[in-house]
Amino acid sequence: MTVPELHEITLRVNGVAYRTRVPARRLLSDCLRHDLGLTGTHVGCEHGVCGCCTVLVDGQPARSCLMFAVMAEGCEVTTVEGLAAPDGTLSAVQRAFAECHGLQCGFCTPGFLTVLTAFLTENPKPTEEEVVEAISGNLCRCTGYQNIVAAALRAAEILREERAEEIVAAGDGDGAEPERAREEAAE
Repeated sequence: MTVPELHEITLRVNGVAYRTRVPARRLLSDCLRHDLGLTGTHVGCEHGVCGCCTVLVDGQPARSCLMFAVMAEGCEVTTVEGLAAPDGTLSAVQRAFAECHGLQCGFCTPGFLTVLTAFLTENPKPTEEEVVEAISGNLCRCTGYQNIVAAALRAAEILREERAEEIVAAGDGDGAEPERAREEAAE
C-alpha cells in the first residue's frame, strides 16, 4: 500500500491563515474538522444533498463535502465558527435563530446559518418566498422549516436595523433626521 502524496495548501479560515498538507482527495469538510479542528461544520449525507456541511468560500455557499481541500488553495473560507464577531457577539442570523427558535437538534444549523448569511448579504429585504428558495438546498428533519424562515426574515430585519443605526451614527452630512436614516436603510 502506497502512502498518498501530500499537497501543501494555504487558505484563510475565519480570518486566520493556515498552511497544511493534505492528500489530493481530502475533502474540505474533513480538512476543516480533522486537520484544523473546526468541528462546527457538520457532515450529514456526504453527497452534497443535505446542506449541513455548507461553508462560505470567498463569500459564496459551498458544500464542503463535495469540494477537495486543494480546491480551497488561496481562498477565504468562513465556517459557522467565523460568523460571530471576534468578541463572541453572535451575528444577526445567529441571534435571529435563537430568538425565533430556528433550531431544534441543531445538526443542520451550521449549514442554514452560512447559507442565510450569504443570501442576506445579497438580498437584504427578502420575501418569504425568496427565503424558502434560498434554503431549498438545506434539509432539516426537526423543525418543519417555519421557524427557520421566520428566523431568516427576522435576521433581515435586524440587519436593516443595524444598518440604520450605522447611518445615524455616521451622519450623512446634511443633518438628516435619525428616522429618515432608518427609513432609507429599511428600503
